[in-house]
Amino acid sequence: MKSSGTKPSTSKIRKFFKRLFARKIVIFGAVLVVVFVLAALLAPYISPHDPYKQNLKLSFAKPSAQHVLGNDELGRDIFSRIIYGARTSLAIGFVAVMIAAGCGILLGLVAGYLGGMVNSVISRVMDALMSIPAIMLSLGLGIIFGAGMTSLMIILGLATVPTYTRLMSAQVLAIRNSDFINAERVLGASNIRIMFSHILPNCLSPIIVLFTMNIGGTILAEASLSFLGLGVKAPMASWGAMVNEGYSRLITNPVFALAPGICIMLLVLGFNILGDGLRDVLDPRLRGSI
Repeated sequence: MKSSGTKPSTSKIRKFFKRLFARKIVIFGAVLVVVFVLAALLAPYISPHDPYKQNLKLSFAKPSAQHVLGNDELGRDIFSRIIYGARTSLAIGFVAVMIAAGCGILLGLVAGYLGGMVNSVISRVMDALMSIPAIMLSLGLGIIFGAGMTSLMIILGLATVPTYTRLMSAQVLAIRNSDFINAERVLGASNIRIMFSHILPNCLSPIIVLFTMNIGGTILAEASLSFLGLGVKAPMASWGAMVNEGYSRLITNPVFALAPGICIMLLVLGFNILGDGLRDVLDPRLRGSI
């Protein structure tokens, strides 16, 4: 009995991953994400040098056998700082999107289920926030919260809340009057139980896709804010800050700015491709198209 119960679930998981990785481009995106995640997790073990150790004698040194990407203006190893920069970017991306998803899902669930005045007020507030360009909203929040890694997580999380709220609200409005929801009401289930036990699980598929794709966008936004001086505080390694420090030396020392810029591009590309693959699998209208 026990083995027969586990086989269907195992079969579903295998079928899910078979659909997800049916296209080679999705495999490529997943490999990119895995490589950067492993680099971030194993940074203390694979980093060839201390990313914060300064040696002014090696200031702007060219790539060599000991320092494969050269050194920055303080003589710090660029390759080691890129590895540790992956930690910063991924940590900010994951935490910021979790903040956005948590707040947005809750607001959208309440707005969609209760409707009426509650839905109108929440929707108008979200519309007002979405009317502000994301970078301008992030800059405004940056002035309030200041610079730093924790502030950056909060800033980018709050700036992305409207996207999740709108999507969740639309999903709830589509199913709140379904037969199985009405049956729960007739049986006397509370609103809290209906929202979190029955409506929420049926709305998570598009949220998961948005979560995956937003990580890449959030990492790009973090790099933009770091480039503008609202990122993590020195001497913490950050790809955006490295681009900011190296862009003025693109002619004399192009690796300094290009290497972290390429890492940003590849990581964002990987998350976007993976999110696109998840959308194809989780959206019933797209099944069979890959």
